[in-house]
Amino acid sequence: MHRYFTRSLPAPDMKLILLAGLGGVLAIAALRLMSDSAHMPLIMAPFGASCVLLFAVPGSPLSQPANVVGGHVVTTLVGLIMRLWLPDDWWALAFAVGLAIAVMVALRVTHPPAGANPLVVFATDPGFGFLVLPVLAGSLFLVALAVTFHRLTGQAYPQGRS
Repeated sequence: MHRYFTRSLPAPDMKLILLAGLGGVLAIAALRLMSDSAHMPLIMAPFGASCVLLFAVPGSPLSQPANVVGGHVVTTLVGLIMRLWLPDDWWALAFAVGLAIAVMVALRVTHPPAGANPLVVFATDPGFGFLVLPVLAGSLFLVALAVTFHRLTGQAYPQGRS
């Protein structure tokens, strides 16, 4: 039973804790302010979870730009197509999420927060424009913010291959 409650992440230092929280604050604030000033949607709930990866574990393969942008775009596209073809029923929603996960894994753009995108699509039925605004534009903006933030704070992001 003990193994279920053992934490595998090392204890973070205070700098990481503060930078992770600050990055999330700044990224969501910037997305919302940009959304308001440009009068176009750039924010959605899964981006909050993306901030966890971008600012708390920027070295993770799941946090890299191709995964963030690709994961959000792919899963939203799957959700939009499934919503177009399938009824708004529990099994269709479950199928859309499972298919979105499989496509992310197959394309090697796995980004766990993006797994929520089909749920957002089924809940809001937004139309294909949603793929551009907020999904593509918002995820690109988030990555740009993360690159800038990490450069300013002396952290390496994105991670390259050695």
